[in-house]
Amino acid sequence: MSFGRLKRHFPWITLVVLVLIVGTVHPSFLRPQNLIELAGDIVPLFIMALGMTLVIYIGGIDLSAQSVANMTTVLATISLPLFGLFSGLLVILAGLVFGALSGFVTTRLKVPSFIATLAVGGLALSVGQYASSQRALYMDAGQRDRAFGWMVGSGWTGVPHELILALVLVVLAWFLQNRTTTGRALKAIGAGEPAAVASGLKVERYKILAFAFSGMLAAIAGLLFSVKLSGGSPTLAEGFLLPAIVAVLVGGTPLTGGVGGVLNTLVGVLIVAVVRASMLYFGVPATSQQIVFGIVLIAAIALTIDRSKMRIVK
Repeated sequence: MSFGRLKRHFPWITLVVLVLIVGTVHPSFLRPQNLIELAGDIVPLFIMALGMTLVIYIGGIDLSAQSVANMTTVLATISLPLFGLFSGLLVILAGLVFGALSGFVTTRLKVPSFIATLAVGGLALSVGQYASSQRALYMDAGQRDRAFGWMVGSGWTGVPHELILALVLVVLAWFLQNRTTTGRALKAIGAGEPAAVASGLKVERYKILAFAFSGMLAAIAGLLFSVKLSGGSPTLAEGFLLPAIVAVLVGGTPLTGGVGGVLNTLVGVLIVAVVRASMLYFGVPATSQQIVFGIVLIAAIALTIDRSKMRIVK
């Protein structure tokens, strides 16, 4: 088997090898209940990475996701007493608007997505800071349970509700990517935007849609954060941006776009989860964990990037 064909299987091979290594050294890691809890804990990260996937799939990047999630935790906490369950719909809509704004700035104003999403992320951060007066906010437990109790906890099967929510979202995202005209258009844009433009695709519209999708899922991740932690803060989701990007890239969706997708991100998030858990099992200090993620990010980009689309690296 050639290296090119083997490279497509790197993500799940990496996942299996990591699980075997950690499980061999620490057999308790492989306990079913431990694995279920591990999967439940990473659902907000997975939802954020899932939204980011389609942006990277078209060859862009979304650096606003973490700030949108932070803003959402604040807005959800503030609006819950006023709107109950509908506060969730409002904050998800807010995330969609911020994502669409990133897409608009990127496509219509011709600002690179790196800068556009960084700027929109700064705007979302400012909204969160202003709305919270730069302090932590807390939800009333009764109101939270009545409106969003279905998002957390476990059913009679013992499966966390977060996992069911993640499953529904990944199925919807997979359907969008693989079974709709929009998904085929996004693939065409990622594989070669000039060719997509020449073929008559409304590229700008689809790119804005991808960014809006990312903002919407970042808001859902933020809502889940606020429900799980019963409150909000403009820094509640700090530290999740880099792992989310790592999850998408290590899963096999390169920055150059056109290949990979949401199922790759599922594998990538599981890899990140195992890496995070292994650092705890092996006693890696918290101050060094970002270094590990940085190394993994560089390795993921080096292994997945399509150099035929990048003759010059700047």
